[in-house]
Amino acid sequence: MYGIMGEAMASFSPADIKARLVSVSPPPAPPPRLLPAGVLVPLFWAAEEPHLLFTQRTFTVRDHQGQISFPGGVQDPEDQDLLTTALRETEEEIALKPEVVEILGRLEPVATVTGYWINPFVALIPYPYEFRPNPREVSRLLTFPLREFLPPPRWSTGDYHYQGEVVKVCCWRYDKTVIWGATARILLNLLALLGENPLAAKDGGICLD
Repeated sequence: MYGIMGEAMASFSPADIKARLVSVSPPPAPPPRLLPAGVLVPLFWAAEEPHLLFTQRTFTVRDHQGQISFPGGVQDPEDQDLLTTALRETEEEIALKPEVVEILGRLEPVATVTGYWINPFVALIPYPYEFRPNPREVSRLLTFPLREFLPPPRWSTGDYHYQGEVVKVCCWRYDKTVIWGATARILLNLLALLGENPLAAKDGGICLD
């Protein structure tokens, strides 16, 4: 089903992915009026291929209720840097201890129309692991092999209206699962580093939120 692309993706090792990422150096300062945030992009290997872990937000959190996202949140004043933010928020959300995480590198920041400057840090995590989702913030955990994000038919773009502004957003659909917005953009940025752009042939690969 996935052909050569899927086979190549399955063959990536943590070292291969680390070599393609930006080193963990301070990210650029956020544009005006955007809140800096840090998220973890959790990678693990199962059946000898890379997988990604996501959280689905509850409907009681302040923003992005019910959406599928990577664990993380807004930087607190006491956080040393945005990597600290990502690790702290991940521990609060799913009880993943920072000391068991290996940071492979970071992706370029993503700005959102909702006012956030999201900095993604790709991390190798142990799996299986005794995750304990915080019931106030996380309704469930989801995992997918990285190759599941390759088929172009699962990707699309569309208009998103927010406070009188219209932006084009990316969306990935598989079975009954939908990942869109900033999380979808982070996914596409990761795939681009690995030499894949499943949106290119369909919509030009451009999305803004």
